[in-house]
Parts: sequence; C-alpha cells; structure tokens
Amino acid sequence: MTWWRSLRRQMAGRQRERLAWRADVRRFRAERRAARCAGADPSAAEHPGPPPTGFALLPWLLLGMGSLSNVLKGETPNPWVGGLGLLAFNSLYVYVTFRAFDRARRESASTRVALGLLGLVTTGLALGYGGNWLMFFPLLGLATGATVRGPWLGRVGLLLTLYAGAATWLRDGWDDASGIAYATFLSSMVTAAILSLSEAVRELRAAREELARRAVAEERLRFSRDLHDLLGHTLSVVVVKSEAARRLAPRDLDAALAQVSDIESVGRQALTEIREAVTGYREGSLATELTRARSALSAASVEPVVRQTGAPLTPQTEALLGWVVREAVTNVVRHSRADRCEITVEGTAERVRLTVTDNGTGPGTPAAGDGAGAGTGGTGLKGLTERLAAAGGSLTAGPAPRGGFTVTADLPVSGDLAASGDLAASGVEVAAAAPATAPRAPRPPR
Repeated sequence: MTWWRSLRRQMAGRQRERLAWRADVRRFRAERRAARCAGADPSAAEHPGPPPTGFALLPWLLLGMGSLSNVLKGETPNPWVGGLGLLAFNSLYVYVTFRAFDRARRESASTRVALGLLGLVTTGLALGYGGNWLMFFPLLGLATGATVRGPWLGRVGLLLTLYAGAATWLRDGWDDASGIAYATFLSSMVTAAILSLSEAVRELRAAREELARRAVAEERLRFSRDLHDLLGHTLSVVVVKSEAARRLAPRDLDAALAQVSDIESVGRQALTEIREAVTGYREGSLATELTRARSALSAASVEPVVRQTGAPLTPQTEALLGWVVREAVTNVVRHSRADRCEITVEGTAERVRLTVTDNGTGPGTPAAGDGAGAGTGGTGLKGLTERLAAAGGSLTAGPAPRGGFTVTADLPVSGDLAASGDLAASGVEVAAAAPATAPRAPRPPR
C-alpha cells in the first residue's frame, strides 16, 4: 500500500501543478485583453507555458525501441529475461523522472535508490546483450541529469560518462564506446541545464510577482498614512475654527468671518495636498507646518511657542519633521485640554531633534481606533514611527515629567544633506506667542 499512497501523492501534486498552470493561462489571457483595450501590443504579455513534468522526458524512451524489437522478433537470447529487464528499466525510469520535477522528492533517499537500481539494470542489460541495448546508457544519463542538480552534477556526469564508455568498450569495442560515452555526457548535462534554467525562470517569475504584490502593499500603506495625516490635521483645524466662528458670530461678526475665511483657506490647501499625495509628489515644508501649527493652536486658545536652532535642513528631513509637527499639534488640539504648547527643533552636525510638549491634563494616549493616535499605539504616530525608522530615526511619545504630553522625533543628518554655514552656530531662536483671538473651544478627552 506504500506505493499506492506514493502514486496518489504524485497524482495530487500533478493536479496542483495543472491548476496553477491554468490560473497562469487565465491571467495571461486577461493581460492580453487588457493590452488590447489599452491599445498596446498584446504580444507583450508573457505566456507562462505549461508546467514542466515527467511527461517531457517520456518520448526519449523511444531510444529503447530497437531493444524491444529484438525481444519481439526473438533475436535476443533469453527473451523473458530481456523483457523483464525492459519492464524494470522503463518502470524505474518513469519513477525517477517524474520525481525529478519536485525538489523535495528529487532529493529524497527513495529517488536516489531508484536511480542506483536504474544504473544496475542498465549495466546488466548493456553487458548482457550489447548492440541496441547500449542505448540505455544515454537514457540513464538523462535520468541522472534530471535528478542530480547543483555542484555534484559535473562529477557525477563525468563518472557516468567514463563508466558508460568503459562498459561499452568491454562489450562491443572502442568504436561504439566513444559514441555511447558522448551521448551519455550530452544527455546528462544538457538535460540538467535545461531543467535548471526552466526552474530558475519560474522562480524569477514568482519573485517578480511577489515584488509587485509588495510594491502594491507599500503604496497602499503610503497612501493610507498620507491620507490619515492630511485629513486628521485638516479636519481638526476645521472643527476648531468652526466652533470658534459659531461662538464669535453673536458678538463679533468680523472675527467670525475671519475664522470662516481661515476654514476656506484650510480646505483649499487640503484639496491641493490630497492631490499631491495621490500622485506621490508631496514634500512637506517644516516652516509651513510650523506656521499652520501656530494658527491651529491659536484658534484653539493654546499659546504656541516655537523655538528652532541649528543649520537649515534638507527637504527630506523637513518633510518627515513636518509630518510629526502636524500629527502632534493635531493631538494637542483634539485631546490635550492644554493652554500652552512648545515646539522645539534642535539641530547639530549629526542629528536633529523635534520636541512637541503641552501642559494638558487629558489622558496621554487615545485609543488605537482613534484617528489621531497620540501615542505609539494610535494610528497616526504609529505610521510616523515607521516612517522615521525607515530613515534611521526614532519617535517616542508619552507623558512629560512635569505634566502634559511629549512627542520627540530624532533623525540623523548625513554630511551630504546637512547645510553648512554660520547659521549652524548662530543659534537662531524664534518664539511666537499669538494672542488668543477666539474663545477656547471645548475638546473631547483623549
């Protein structure tokens, strides 16, 4: 029953290969139809081709037709022995070649034992009968090339060639020995080369498809992060300024209209940024984000204090720090219940650090399902942590020692990106404390 279970496993494996091939063919046809609809050349789509199986090596058994003809015509001594030898050779050949197309089964002990038995049967038939029976040596080389891959192929193929030549020379002389040895060498090496190349092509195709899937997943992740960071900040500013406009409208219409004008500007800017995020060309500016942070904090009756020291930063570094400022200020406005927020940017020749600290009394970390994500467990700062980690930096968020909440971003500055000049040592400091222009709007707890 062991051979029956082995046969069933082989049949199931071939069925899976056929199903995978049919899926590849359906994808190929879909690509051709899409190419025709797009006006492109449909022949550019790559046909996957049928999966390689042992059936590709079965036609080579026709090399043994001469031996079969000798048995049927009675020209072979002891025809029953010759017939049984043919049956044994063909059975072992089919068993070995079909297992050669699966790496795990190809390298199993049973396959190697069957290949050894095939060599013994080939030697017995060739030495016993000679003539057409010597053609089993090239078939043995073909089965060996299909089974033995890697660094041992050259040694095994050379030894098999010498063995086939020596056996033929002992049986029929040197004239036949050179031809059989050459055919055995070619069959083993060429078969191994073709099958190895076929496997490499299929592995490269699978790797390319996996890379394409990963690229799509990374692009989806990038877009989701950008969309969260853009809309989370923008909608928070719109909500705060709308509440301020509603409260100011009964008492100071001009101030309320100013808040409405700010809402319109924020909305237009958000539309532009979303278009840029979709196309993937958005590069944030730290100065722009600091200006927006002052406006948003002032509208929420939070005193903004901004300090910036160090050399000018590269656009890539400013873009990352701009995302951090946007997210941290959004969380201050939405969750902190603070009346003061300090934003500090400190740069050195090697690293730059951004710190956003508030004196709020709200809980430090919102729930993970909250869009703001004021802690590392939330969506916003979790995405920022991944962004900074990819750039060699880090992001930490948690309660401040003196109360409130602190978000700290730390990034390396490489020598070719850092700008040199006297500004690096000047220690320029900017402090902006905007007056509260609107009554403080109530905010939900973190």
